[in-house]
This record gives sequence, structure tokens and C-alpha cells, in this order.
Amino acid sequence: MKRFLLISLLLALVAPSFAAKVDTLLVKSPSMNKDVQVVVVTPDVAMGNKAVACPVIYLLHGFGGNATTWVSIKPNLPQIADEKGIIFVCPDGKTSWYWDCPKNPSFRYETFVSSELVKYIDEHYKTIADRKGRAITGLSMGGHGGMWNGIRHKDTFGACGSTSGGVDIRPFPKNWDMAVQLGDYDSNKEIWDTHTVINQIDKLQNGDLAIIFDCGEADFFINVNKDLHNRLLEHKIDHDFITRPGGHTSEYWNNSIDYQILFFDKFFKK
Repeated sequence: MKRFLLISLLLALVAPSFAAKVDTLLVKSPSMNKDVQVVVVTPDVAMGNKAVACPVIYLLHGFGGNATTWVSIKPNLPQIADEKGIIFVCPDGKTSWYWDCPKNPSFRYETFVSSELVKYIDEHYKTIADRKGRAITGLSMGGHGGMWNGIRHKDTFGACGSTSGGVDIRPFPKNWDMAVQLGDYDSNKEIWDTHTVINQIDKLQNGDLAIIFDCGEADFFINVNKDLHNRLLEHKIDHDFITRPGGHTSEYWNNSIDYQILFFDKFFKK
């Protein structure tokens, strides 16, 4: 019995101890006059009296998802937070595509994510409150949102990304409630043109952002991602672009987000 207790004690001492905290919050959006659910994963080093300021990765969910999507897809996100000393912030974006909707002024998720939420997180958590300590990415609709907000708010985010992202929405005019927000494509082509990521590239100079995006070869968004890659090459904008086997699935995102976190961690440590 004594030997068993000794072995158990030794295992407890050498086993990794992950103490990251997962909070589910309601964050007030003044621009939308409502509370928005947000999941925040905080590493142990960012808590307590000796808290260390940590960088933040904002993770955006896809169409049909919610604030809990990323912790469901990546259950070991708290472990990663502890290992790397990174705060993860996962807001509920409804079906917004993370724009400020031109047809509905009360649907302002770009303002919420890139201004109101960042302000709240910096005020309530021990963060590196600087673009050098912030990255934003997401999956599918959230991949569009990560690139959209990153490019349009370079003063807020130093790095951005997308995994399986709808980075050009125009080939999909009947899908995912986009016409509800932008109007039907045939009558609102200018609005669609100005609300798609691929047409934001002219806002970038090389070095403005650290950019990473990827897509599975069996994904219905693969061609628009390759088009974005080529557009960035034409503009001589440095970026990492990855394709690998896989489709538009949770299994793909569970794997792909690991590489994006490594990319952002390297950016934070520069």
C-alpha cells in the first residue's frame, strides 16, 4: 500500500497540470444594444496575483455555430492555452459573416468583434493590449470573418487567418443567409463586391499583417482560397497558404487549427 501511494504521489508530481479556465460570458454590445455570448479560455499564467500578460487569439465559428463551437471541435483548447500562454476568445457571431450589415444597422458584428469585444477583453483579462499580441481567425463563415476583420482593422490585429474560409462569397449567392444581409446578388452586386474578403486585398501593403489560411482539397471553398492565394501573390503580399487532404469537417478543423496556432505563436514571440 505504501509503495502504491508513493507511486501515485510521484505520478501526480510529474504529470502535467493544466489549470486553464473556461468562462462563458455575456458581453454587452453598445452598437447592437444587446448581450453577446462569448467563451474565453484563459491560461493559468494569466490569472491570480502574479498574472502574466498574454496574447489573444480570437476564434470565429462558422454558419450554424455559436460561441461554444471551437471548444467542442478542439476540446484540448484549455491545454493548449496553458502550454502556450495564449488566451482564446470565441464570440457568438450568429449568421452575421462578421460584417456590419448594410441592410440592418442593428446587426453590427464587425464593430462588436474588432472594437467592443477587444476593449472588453483587454479591460477584464491580463492581455497584451496591442496589435502585436492579437490574432483573429475562424472556420468557414468565421474564416471570412477572420480575414475580413484582420485586413480592415490592422490597427487592432497584427495577424489574421482562415481555415476552410468563404473568402470570396460571390460564387455562392443563394447560400448561408448572405442575401438576407446584403440583398439578392443580381440587384446588389456592388454591395457583394465590397463585402467579400478577396476584394479587400488592395487595403494591404506587404508586412501589414501576418497572414495564414488553409483549405482542404475536397472542400467546396477550395477554389476561392486558391484564388485568394493568387491574388496575394499578384500584390506581392507575404502569406502562408496550405492545402491538404480533407473536406469541410470538424475533423479537418481540429487538425488545421493546430498549425494556425503555431503560426500565431511564432508571430507573438517576434
